[in-house]
Amino acid sequence: MFDKTIKLPCYGIVVTFAPGESGELRSDLNVPGTVDLIDGIESMILAHAIAGVDIESPAYIEGIETAVEAVANHI
Repeated sequence: MFDKTIKLPCYGIVVTFAPGESGELRSDLNVPGTVDLIDGIESMILAHAIAGVDIESPAYIEGIETAVEAVANHI
C-alpha cells in the first residue's frame, strides 16, 4: 500500500505515503478550537510529501513549527 514513512522531529508527525499517489498523516497536534486550521496544515504537509517536496529539510520543519505556533497564538 504505502511504501515510504517519514517521522518528523516535531509534533509527533508521521507521514506514510506512496510518492505521487496517496498517503496518511498522524500527529500529536490537538489544539482545542483549531481543528480546521490544524487539518489544513496537516493536509498541506501530506500533499507536499506525496508531491515530492523535501518535508524533512530544516527550513520546512521550521515552517511547520511557525505555522502551528501562529495557530496557537490565534486562539
